[in-house]
Amino acid sequence: QVQLVESGGGLVQAGGSLRLSCAASGSIFSINAVGWYRQAPGKQRELVAVIPTGGTTNYADSVKGRFTISRDNAKNMVYLQMNSLKPEDTAVYYCRWTQDWGAVTKIYWGQGTQVTVSS
Repeated sequence: QVQLVESGGGLVQAGGSLRLSCAASGSIFSINAVGWYRQAPGKQRELVAVIPTGGTTNYADSVKGRFTISRDNAKNMVYLQMNSLKPEDTAVYYCRWTQDWGAVTKIYWGQGTQVTVSS
């Protein structure tokens, strides 16, 4: 099992920046991908950014050029640097890791951290 804890959310004015952190603990092995998702009120959860292990980082079109995802394997941490924030970025942000268990892929989610961008 992998446990994920996000931090770094808060209230920021439009144009500002925030840095989200995701700390992982537990049985960390065979990680397929790490990423960030978000869910705004009344909307479905959507991909923000993902780093596949050994693959190419992928971003949602809406955040390209403004958000940067990074991973520190030594510390079991994933970060999301968010710049030039817009009110439409307001959402609960979730960290997501996927783990290869042979025939099964397990998906782990954090509890989420609220990001609110005021206009």
